[in-house]
Amino acid sequence: QVQLVESGGGLVQPGGSLRLSCSASGSSFTFYYMGWYRQAPGKERELVAITTTSGSLNYADSVKGRFTISRDNAKNTVYLQMNSLKPEDTAVYYCYFYFRRDYWGQGTQVTVSS
Repeated sequence: QVQLVESGGGLVQPGGSLRLSCSASGSSFTFYYMGWYRQAPGKERELVAITTTSGSLNYADSVKGRFTISRDNAKNTVYLQMNSLKPEDTAVYYCYFYFRRDYWGQGTQVTVSS
């Protein structure tokens, strides 16, 4: 059974950086989509960044130029480097993988506050 395990969330001051990681266990295939969503209190879950096996990338306008997504297919791991963090980036971040069906991580809290 495939499980996604996230790490790297926490509390950071505005302007700071964090790096999120998400690894899949129990899989023998390469996921077509690997990405990140986030959900802030009282808001709907939204796409942050996503990548495909062909290397195409897509970012939310709000994070372009600040966040970088990358993947390691051999490790079935996706990363999200978050720089120049803002208070409005505060949310629970969920990793998302796709191969024939959706897979979701358990979520990791990112709080940007002074």
